[in-house]
Amino acid sequence: MATHIRVQPDTVRSYRKHGLLPPPDQVEAGTPYWHPDTIRTWRANRPGAAQARPPG
Repeated sequence: MATHIRVQPDTVRSYRKHGLLPPPDQVEAGTPYWHPDTIRTWRANRPGAAQARPPG
């Protein structure tokens, strides 16, 4: 997730702790994993996404 949204892993942990991420698609040994489509949908719909997209 961190790589896909270009943040540090600690940021993803903070987002998850504060309920800002979708539920993980899978959890293995306590580590959450999201499918790429889940991440893309979340990025497109999160607050501020419209301002972050390039025009056109």
